[in-house]
Amino acid sequence: MKILVTGGAGYIGSILVPKLLGLGHEVTVVDNFMYNQTPLLDVTFDDKLTLIRGDVRDHQIMKPLMAKADAVLPLACLTGAPLCKQDPIGARTINHDAVKMLFEMKSKDQMMVFPCTNSGYGVGEAGIHCDENSAMRPVSLYGQLKVEIEKVLLDSGHVATFRLATVMGTSPRMRLDLLVNDFTYRAVNDRFIVLFEAHFKRNYLHVRDAADAFIHTLNNYDKMKGQPYNVGLSEANLSKMELCLAIKKQIPEFTIMESEIGEDPDKRNYIISNAKIEATGFKAKVGLDQSLRELIRGFKIIKRNSFANI
Repeated sequence: MKILVTGGAGYIGSILVPKLLGLGHEVTVVDNFMYNQTPLLDVTFDDKLTLIRGDVRDHQIMKPLMAKADAVLPLACLTGAPLCKQDPIGARTINHDAVKMLFEMKSKDQMMVFPCTNSGYGVGEAGIHCDENSAMRPVSLYGQLKVEIEKVLLDSGHVATFRLATVMGTSPRMRLDLLVNDFTYRAVNDRFIVLFEAHFKRNYLHVRDAADAFIHTLNNYDKMKGQPYNVGLSEANLSKMELCLAIKKQIPEFTIMESEIGEDPDKRNYIISNAKIEATGFKAKVGLDQSLRELIRGFKIIKRNSFANI
């Protein structure tokens, strides 16, 4: 299969692309390498890989690539509420307009799997499970743009979308601004953390499971297209305090403090149901404790906070 991956050198893409190549697919990656890291160097030996350093908003670049693709995975994104707030024009043109452009170039026979976000559920209601029928009430520009373009794609009836949980774990294009990665980094290096609204819950997902979800959906596309799917680790609907206590089990010197003053700008507080995608045969495999052990080892290598989307 010929697969086009935009943002293929990103946090998820740099895990997914080697997996796709290992399965024998021909993979074309378009990425602007904006964070000056060096993902995908370990697979440049593979002649099935085509790398294009370019902007996914460029119609002249993308049109001929779309014409040759059997499947497209539009991962290119300004990811996260802080980055989108910092660059709202870039956020709209990359996260929404560029995806819409690719969709309009797409034929009905081409597969497309789009990564939305479960932050689209917004504030949520404490103790309430969010499934794919729950209202989408995004509170950030990042969530709003993801939800807007997801609706366009789903209305077509021939695109599958993921409402991804907060992703965690090590990647060749590492990020420290993701919650589990950030908290673990602080535990390893600072030995303390101050929590705001520590009872707020969210769901988590290892980056390798995120990559495997794309592969699973490509392999089961006919029965999964036209639908949104929550994708997360069902055993990891955790509050921030519960997450920190799990980290403390592995780093006993980690001190956790709660503050009554201040608030978390990310207001997510909900429990996510992943039953729908699990019914198709996909289930996240990498548990929280394994993810934390991996991160602790990884932070023996990473000693500077330059791996973030801000």
